[in-house]
Amino acid sequence: MVRPGKEAPMTSNPEALRSPGTTGARRDHRLRDGVDALGFPLIPLTLRKSRRIVTMRKADNSSREERAGPPRLALVCAAQPEAPPVDFGGSSMSCDHGPFVSSHTSRLHRLIKATGGFLAIALTAGLWLGGIAKAQDTQIIYPGSMAVTGFSGTVIPNFDEGLPPGVDPVDETFIDTTRATLRVFDVSHLGGPASGQLVFTPPPFEVTAGQVGQVFGVTYDDGVRDGVPSGVPNLYAAATSLHGIRIVTPDADSDGRPERQRRGTAGATFMEGQFGAQNGGGPGTIWKIDGITGQVAKFADIDTNSGPGIGNLTFDPNHRQFFASDLDTGLIHRIDANGRLIDTFDHGVAGRPAHGLAPVADDGAVMDIQGVAFDTGDPETWGYTQDERRVWAVSYHGGRLYYSVGEKSEIWSVGIARDGSFAGDPRWELTVKADKDYAVTDIAFDNGGFMYLAQRGPVENRYDYSQFADSGKGEVIRYWHENPDDPTTESVWVEVPQEYAVGFPQGNRQSAGGLDLQYGYDADGNLDTSVCTQTLVNTGDKLRDNPTLAEQLAAGGPLAVHGVQITPKDLVKPANVPPFGSWFVDFDGYFEDPEVEGHVGDVAVWHPCEGRAGYYEEIPGGYLPPFYPPDFPPPGNLPPCLDVEDVQYYCTPSGLEADLYLHDHAGFGGDSIKAQSRTPGVAVTSPMSHAPGTPYTINITGHYPGDRVDVGLCFYRKSDKDKGGYYPCCKMTLPLRTPAVSCER
Repeated sequence: MVRPGKEAPMTSNPEALRSPGTTGARRDHRLRDGVDALGFPLIPLTLRKSRRIVTMRKADNSSREERAGPPRLALVCAAQPEAPPVDFGGSSMSCDHGPFVSSHTSRLHRLIKATGGFLAIALTAGLWLGGIAKAQDTQIIYPGSMAVTGFSGTVIPNFDEGLPPGVDPVDETFIDTTRATLRVFDVSHLGGPASGQLVFTPPPFEVTAGQVGQVFGVTYDDGVRDGVPSGVPNLYAAATSLHGIRIVTPDADSDGRPERQRRGTAGATFMEGQFGAQNGGGPGTIWKIDGITGQVAKFADIDTNSGPGIGNLTFDPNHRQFFASDLDTGLIHRIDANGRLIDTFDHGVAGRPAHGLAPVADDGAVMDIQGVAFDTGDPETWGYTQDERRVWAVSYHGGRLYYSVGEKSEIWSVGIARDGSFAGDPRWELTVKADKDYAVTDIAFDNGGFMYLAQRGPVENRYDYSQFADSGKGEVIRYWHENPDDPTTESVWVEVPQEYAVGFPQGNRQSAGGLDLQYGYDADGNLDTSVCTQTLVNTGDKLRDNPTLAEQLAAGGPLAVHGVQITPKDLVKPANVPPFGSWFVDFDGYFEDPEVEGHVGDVAVWHPCEGRAGYYEEIPGGYLPPFYPPDFPPPGNLPPCLDVEDVQYYCTPSGLEADLYLHDHAGFGGDSIKAQSRTPGVAVTSPMSHAPGTPYTINITGHYPGDRVDVGLCFYRKSDKDKGGYYPCCKMTLPLRTPAVSCER
């Protein structure tokens, strides 16, 4: 049969193999033998916790480096670890968070108030105290782990010796190199249903500014070590200027501190903690954090970057390579798994003409911190490439590299060839529809065909560290393909995106520019790794700050939250306004900084979808053959409960579609399917609804014509799924031989 709106099928059932028999059986899968049904070790989704001790940090703290901000009642562990070598990051403490309480005003706070100086960023006095911790005894990254970047905070070195009369404390305030610019959170247990509350997580693993400087973009690799999958990925973070640029000259007044400078001057250098210079880092450095040991090392270096840093980075699992956007030159760099720079793609020259735009070559501007034109308060003097060629976000998906360009953001893509090189087929995808022409600094895709975008306000750099971006107007939105394609529109994507409510302030547009997809959560706020990409996580400023709702919000914790919002992805506006259907996580555990903006950066979640993470519990009454919960490992060699009678392929505006004609010979009565790719680098999605009496349709992207693609199918009743929790599902893997014809336009 030929469906309306489609051409005749390209081919019919070239390889309609029936899956090996897989049906369910009664089994208790809780920790038995410490392995799952596939032989993989069971991985706990939470860290072990020790008892907690509550103590007051005194105003006359004996530490030689008083933090720039008031002390607070905080949690510390019974034993503080000694500082380890610099190449290890994180916190090995295991104390719980307690309730939020405020503290008394400190000596430093009184001094700042008296002098009129504003030290806005007191991010150093967080809930996670103690020195730079040793490497973890076990891995630091688990399924669902959430890595977040942000500004590390400030400090006045040697403050206990006092400041001379008339000296502005801001002039003596520097980056705190002992505090974290990257944290990895365990968000597997959120403590209950979403109600707009702050979630206190176990102490996160931390990487400090002294190790890597300030970073924004983060991504994971696939965990392959020495050619063998380990199940534990490594984490990568890229140097940034999005958390400000600060320069200094040598100490001139013998107070033991360098001299801060606002303008370029002879002898100026980047402030310690800006780019991880002590470890050989610079503005073009990408750092690697080992997912097992926590060891930090320089992975790659774009040494031509003069200071603007890297927009973002992404990992291509199909070719085991990375892509990083260079804000200095506008180039997209291709980097192999060993950190070697291979080649580049120049959007300004090679991309723009594909959409009828004039090529724009890099103007050669650089950041010259010793030149008189350089101004720390004016990003126009920082050496960014021209806006028309400035690439911010990059994201590999379905065999193409998607990227965003400029402040009035456009989304483009370029194909990645079979050998991993740029295919030379740049394609304009869409021009972002949003109220403000803000850069899109992060892109993510779910397994349902949606593309998610996060805006970040224009770059700023207040001398007092209070503001790094113009916050309060950035949006988080999502697009999807028109189906069928509307020939009257230029793009194959819908014209008007859906928007999410981000934060409680008026307008609900508090995006800080980072987002990713997470597994699902159950009704009690526990991570459900059987459900892939069901939750949106995004960074934001002032997420719980709304005076009108202050009384209602107070029950859920502090209001000054700069961090991450966690939201079921189906809750697009007008749903979840205001976002009481979300959870919130603070980046640094410090809640006395309501006025800061742009201090949070990117977020990345490790969410492999192989269906073997976490534990499976038996449904009351057991599993009756031939059905079992989604992603439950196949229990034996029983015959399949579902037959595939025919497969027909079509080319559509969104790529290759396959119509599956299924035979429910077991009489289960299923009416819906969930499809997932079992072939690395290939994306498989299925529509959100299915019309009775029609074939089941799936979309396939990222494959090469004629390749075999393994598709995992879950056949179920929608009424069972709508009840929540586990639901019966007939599962099989279908190998499809795709047509030897490309559907690319």
